[in-house]
Amino acid sequence: MKTNNNTIDIYKARTIGCFFLLAFLAYGLGRHFYETGSLTEKCFGAVLIIINSIMVLFIGILFKRTLQQYNPVVGNIYLFTRVFESIALASIILSLIPSFSISNDYGYFLAMLVLGLGSIPMCLTLRKHTISPSWLALWGVTGYAIFSFGFLMELFGRGWSMYLLIPGGLWEITFAIWLITNGGTRRKNGTANNK
Repeated sequence: MKTNNNTIDIYKARTIGCFFLLAFLAYGLGRHFYETGSLTEKCFGAVLIIINSIMVLFIGILFKRTLQQYNPVVGNIYLFTRVFESIALASIILSLIPSFSISNDYGYFLAMLVLGLGSIPMCLTLRKHTISPSWLALWGVTGYAIFSFGFLMELFGRGWSMYLLIPGGLWEITFAIWLITNGGTRRKNGTANNK
């Protein structure tokens, strides 16, 4: 958030950073358990996937508060992106219903495509308003563009996403660590201001 003429603060930066990291863990473990086969493990996996979706939703809600001060449209796009992602990822558990047949991957591919496309304007806003270091924002733009292309190709039957998600995934981890370690406070001259 804009606090004064010399600093820029990201609202609840450490919480957002923790949610980025914990969402990776919850979804990764959740998907693993969900696909193992036993009903107990499927249910445990489903709970973790739902927890991931809740954290993803809160990333959008919390980060919108900062983004809307610089560009309300981008704030709304990013919130929509995270709402769509949370619903699409949670839709995987619909396959627990015997009469409901949908590929577990389809919801994931759509969620990741929308996440990539919707995160590019967010990263451009980070750069334009020096909310984050320039190198980090540019990495995000590039990583999410590559990421999006990989998941678009998945929808056309090309298995490229596994390779093309790496730059965007590493960016999310790096951004999360930056949020946690710097508390999302940055002097306008470009240096971190730890609280």
